[in-house]
Amino acid sequence: MQQNTVRSSPMIRLFTNTLQTSRLLPAALAITTLLGTQTTSAQVKLPRLVRDSMILQRDTKVSLWGWASPKEKVTVRFNNKRYTTTTAADGKWRLWLAPTPAGGPYMMEIAGSNKIELKDILVGDVYLCAGQSNMVHQMNLHSVRYANDIATANNPQIRQFWIPYVNDMNATRADLAGGNWKWANPEDVRNFSAVAYFFARDINERYKVPIGIINASIGGTPIESWISEEALQTFPNFVSTIQRNRDTAYINTLQRNASAANKPGPVKDKGLTGLQHWYDPAYQPKAWRDIAIPGYWEDQGIKDLNGTIWYRREIDIPASMTGKEARVFLGRIHDADVLYINGKQVGNTTYLYPQRRYNVPAGLLKAGKNTFAIRVSNFNGKGGFVSDKPYYVFAGNDTVSLTGYWQYKVGEVFEPVTNPVPPPVAAQNQPMANYNGMIAPILNYTLKGFCWYQGETNAGRPDEYARLQPALIADWRSRWNQGELPFLFVQLPGYMDVNYRPEESSWATFREAQRKSLSIPNTGMAVAIDLGEWNDVHPDNKKSVGDRLALAARAIVYGEKGFEYSGPIYESASVEGNKIVISFTHTGGGLIALDNEPLSNFAIAGADKKFVWATARIENGKVVVSSDQVTQPKYVRYAWSDNPDNPNLGNQERLPASPFRTDQ
Repeated sequence: MQQNTVRSSPMIRLFTNTLQTSRLLPAALAITTLLGTQTTSAQVKLPRLVRDSMILQRDTKVSLWGWASPKEKVTVRFNNKRYTTTTAADGKWRLWLAPTPAGGPYMMEIAGSNKIELKDILVGDVYLCAGQSNMVHQMNLHSVRYANDIATANNPQIRQFWIPYVNDMNATRADLAGGNWKWANPEDVRNFSAVAYFFARDINERYKVPIGIINASIGGTPIESWISEEALQTFPNFVSTIQRNRDTAYINTLQRNASAANKPGPVKDKGLTGLQHWYDPAYQPKAWRDIAIPGYWEDQGIKDLNGTIWYRREIDIPASMTGKEARVFLGRIHDADVLYINGKQVGNTTYLYPQRRYNVPAGLLKAGKNTFAIRVSNFNGKGGFVSDKPYYVFAGNDTVSLTGYWQYKVGEVFEPVTNPVPPPVAAQNQPMANYNGMIAPILNYTLKGFCWYQGETNAGRPDEYARLQPALIADWRSRWNQGELPFLFVQLPGYMDVNYRPEESSWATFREAQRKSLSIPNTGMAVAIDLGEWNDVHPDNKKSVGDRLALAARAIVYGEKGFEYSGPIYESASVEGNKIVISFTHTGGGLIALDNEPLSNFAIAGADKKFVWATARIENGKVVVSSDQVTQPKYVRYAWSDNPDNPNLGNQERLPASPFRTDQ
């Protein structure tokens, strides 16, 4: 539904549609363009977030704000109440709606010299769900695992407002560039954050109140990009970066140089420059070698190649799969790929993280031999196909595997860069940039709490993060000025190669830095150590993450008692002879081994900190750790690894223990 005027002109409608698709249009420019001579016509304008189908926070006074002419009277009618205010000299206005219980739908009327009517407003609980890619990841990216959840979504009480990507390295924005409130139906729920949706669904089912999700998240972004300039003043490195970024001449030169260096040159790939392209079914491969899918090519006899490699194979398709739409799953590929079937391009992905799931139009597949060709580009590290992922083509009830041996040939070898040009400045990764563009414009919107899933980008800086996450919590609470708003966050799951020896781990140290924020009042942590995938920084199991955040919310946000909402959290350790006894909080109904096997992933050391694997058992609600190799133990670690192998300590509620160490 459109908002802003009851009778909007075609020009206004055209501008609004254009605004919704723009990610980078400055808010000030948007306001100026839309309003034109508004200061003389005295029209009231609302922020983008305040519009049809919004969810307002229940049971507390609610902030409403906007713009009009200086000293203009603004009247708001909502839920049989009338509110008035007068704009300030700069044309801004703000007022407070009286507390309203959960319910709706309601209408709202805002009037100055013009009149705005908002429809289908609900009152419930509103959460800001923010972070990087694992909060971004939409239901659609996990549509295989959650096909039924998508198909059966039918709940107008769960709504999401997806904030468009806008960053500003210099100053806070007044408004968002676009966005609309959408409710959870089979079509729109595909664009909901998966973690946020399952969190909202759990809360809605339990408390029967509308749940609003405001999603402010961008993949790959560091935490400092979400914190205000004022809150970063105690971090000198970020202060200097902010000052550097305000040197527009420096930034513009850097961007121009990077753009010139990355300007595409002539195509050099042999597979695209010959008389017949290598994806053409008529092309006859000569002197091609065998290679396996899945697998990296560096592990199959190709040394340190950055470049393009073509994979080609004839795939037998049964007649039952023809004449209908099909899909191809190509797991994950490092780094980029283009898929051709029978000479037609059917899909491509430009970076390494997404799972490749390509639609094949009806009629392209034929009974018998079909030519599949995949052009893979790799820019650093190992290139090729990630193992332990799905590789097949399917249509209807039939599936054909794409694993096994293919033929390959190198299309291009990228020359090493001897004098690298400094990369362009990525605004979304700069200190305060996302705060300025995506958080500052919504500070007046009344909330119930925050859900935060971020950290992968900062994982190499755990000590700094131990200060940054508390800084973000304090910053956001101060900016919203609603007291100690609940802050729920996700501890990073297991990722990367499994290490079967007790060694140092950056990700383990980072999880410890995250856990330290639990010392801040009104915070809760979802332990996710068991929900990761060794070969995917975006694990597929998003529902369990959302469910665990909802468990924490029941206790932290809603004050429920008599249940356990967290896995065991390390509390203290004591040395008793040749053993160390570990105590925990959040033991719930009692400590258990989640798989009914002996406890694993405990390591022990003496004063030399040379850790060895230990024997651990549960006794009297505690864990007793020992090893014959360490007669005078002093320190213990649990699940202290990037990706620990089957950490199995938990509680009767089936919630896993958070990794920890005692040798800080």
